[in-house]
Amino acid sequence: MKARVHVMLKNGVLDPQGEAVKHALGAIGFAGVDGVRQGKVIELDLADGTDEATIGQMCEKLLANTVIESYTIEVL
Repeated sequence: MKARVHVMLKNGVLDPQGEAVKHALGAIGFAGVDGVRQGKVIELDLADGTDEATIGQMCEKLLANTVIESYTIEVL
């Protein structure tokens, strides 16, 4: 089975990479971009029957820094 984990910085946490992308888009002519938040997507190939709670433990312990990041799990 496959799962996809989306990890994003929590609201209120500064996102310097997102700001750099926003400024770069403006510099190359893309007006109207008011904000950019950059995150990461982690795709996992898992043994059949792996439950979402186990994936959540993976996120809590390694895949996301839960102090500043939130995550969502998508089982494919």
